[in-house]
Amino acid sequence: MDFNTITPLTTDALLKAMKETEGNNVRFGAGYTDLILELEMKKEPDLTVINLSQLVDDDFKSITKRESGITIGSLATMTDVLADTNLQQFPVLIEAVESVASVQIRSVATVGGNICTASPAGDVSCALVALNANCEIINSDGEVRSISLADFFTGVKTTVLKRNEILRNVVVPSAKSHSQTISGFVKIGNRNSMEIALASLAYHIHTDENGKVTSAGASIGSVAKTIMYCHSACEYLLGKSLSQLKDSEKDTFSKLVMENANPISDIRASAWYRHQVLENISKNIF
Repeated sequence: MDFNTITPLTTDALLKAMKETEGNNVRFGAGYTDLILELEMKKEPDLTVINLSQLVDDDFKSITKRESGITIGSLATMTDVLADTNLQQFPVLIEAVESVASVQIRSVATVGGNICTASPAGDVSCALVALNANCEIINSDGEVRSISLADFFTGVKTTVLKRNEILRNVVVPSAKSHSQTISGFVKIGNRNSMEIALASLAYHIHTDENGKVTSAGASIGSVAKTIMYCHSACEYLLGKSLSQLKDSEKDTFSKLVMENANPISDIRASAWYRHQVLENISKNIF
């Protein structure tokens, strides 16, 4: 096949294809870094794969700064995220993307693919949940609905997407006025590179001119059936000075984080180990 002659895919053509295949076993592909591996592990008969790599639609492909926040198209690659100057204000996201596989894989792997795989160990998904990102979902009729990314995941490899829906983009909301940002992504694995997290913690916190926390977001990965947003832990930090946190307050924050964890034992690590690792890193991020 001459790839130079591939016809670009329009949004109307995509929606038409979605409607025509609505009753079939359908998967979407773009970077294929996850999909090919999944299909090698589990053969799916009568599978229809809709190729999104040639889709021409900025809502799907671009990274755009808007009044409501920064919109990241589901077809934007990890490399696109790292290159975008507007996203540099979110170290948690940049660090998470940098932890994904290799440079070569990041050049084709897409944000939407990482999210829709719905792995509890999804690095980029974990960072975006900590940033309180929202999803824009479009159906085969062109209707769009929005949902919190934290609510997008329903279980291991499962999401709220209906058979006639696809993820169009994610929106990272604009930050309120603040003086300083404390932001990062901590990932623990068995080796230093190209590793799936045994436990991860994403955090993004804003403080005022007095060093008091004005907003906080934190999420954890690989320690529950889905990536979990740590509501009570985030609320606990509000109004506190991170530079003056007592050990007892760090312990309390860690305990509140751990309320969201329910790790399992598998071939990579025991539940006990995951629990200990997460407890340790949540105590030491400040």
